[in-house]
Amino acid sequence: MTTLPDTMTAIEIRAPGGPEMLVPASRPVPLPAAGEILVAVAAAGVNRPDIHQREGNYPPPPGASDIPGLEIAGRIVKLGLGVHHHRIGDEVCALVSGGGYAQYCLAPAPQTLPVPKGLDMIEAAALPETFFTVWTNLFERGGLKAGETVLIHGGSSGIGTTAIQLAKAFGARVFTTAGSLEKCRACEALGADVAIEYKREDFAAIVREKTAGRGVDVILDMVGGDYMQRNINSLALDGRLVNIAYSKGARVEVNFMPVMRNRLTITGSTLRPRTVEQKGAIAAALRQKVWPLIEAGKVRPQIYRTFPLAEAAAAHRLLETSEHVGKIVLTA
Repeated sequence: MTTLPDTMTAIEIRAPGGPEMLVPASRPVPLPAAGEILVAVAAAGVNRPDIHQREGNYPPPPGASDIPGLEIAGRIVKLGLGVHHHRIGDEVCALVSGGGYAQYCLAPAPQTLPVPKGLDMIEAAALPETFFTVWTNLFERGGLKAGETVLIHGGSSGIGTTAIQLAKAFGARVFTTAGSLEKCRACEALGADVAIEYKREDFAAIVREKTAGRGVDVILDMVGGDYMQRNINSLALDGRLVNIAYSKGARVEVNFMPVMRNRLTITGSTLRPRTVEQKGAIAAALRQKVWPLIEAGKVRPQIYRTFPLAEAAAAHRLLETSEHVGKIVLTA
């Protein structure tokens, strides 16, 4: 039986603001409630929602930890009542609603998955937030199928690198956008058929050219703003636009005539507020349909850089530059 300490190091948000607001602090080690597990964190992924939370624009849902961090990997050290499908000592990764930037973190058992064979803890920590997000939005809401064509914005991001690989693995033709020629080449290396340097090229024009005017079947967008109309104009008949973020703004005026004329579907979602049952269903789908691809080496998280937990502020500074290709991870 592992003896747990009373306290742990965690990264607190001292006050809303810049990366300097992330500071190490001592916190009590949490104890799992019914249906939860306690994980000794080996690594934690860093994501854009963490930045929004730090800035005061994305508060944790009721009952969630105020410590940032939405995905972890590590070893189970304690089980809550009613947890029967995990054992102490299991190596797992988990989607959490907060608390990841710490030495110990609680996770709902249904949102916990085994570390895929062949991956280390750092790679495993880069899986949950992006893979849960991409699966539910691109495949469940967007309905992407083999033989269809997809446009993935932000191809060099953690979401983008995941979406490119999964879309390709499931038989889609993949278009993507990225901010530099170097990033475009990186996206192509991951499987993108067409990579568009959005700072000097019009993605809508290139999509129309490369699809002989047809457009794409699905678009995964995290930009919003002035991309909305061009996204609508880039969709094929019965196309689907899935919005998961709005880096260029959530309010926009668009011409809805193409939506009606081409029978388009515009949808979107957020992940953090969903119920444990809903997230558990996504986890089950990932284990059945995606984990075998990871273990076969067909899909792999892209790790750009790691930082020690105490240097979370530096990790945020790097993420804010958008220089990275793939994921940034904190290590215990």
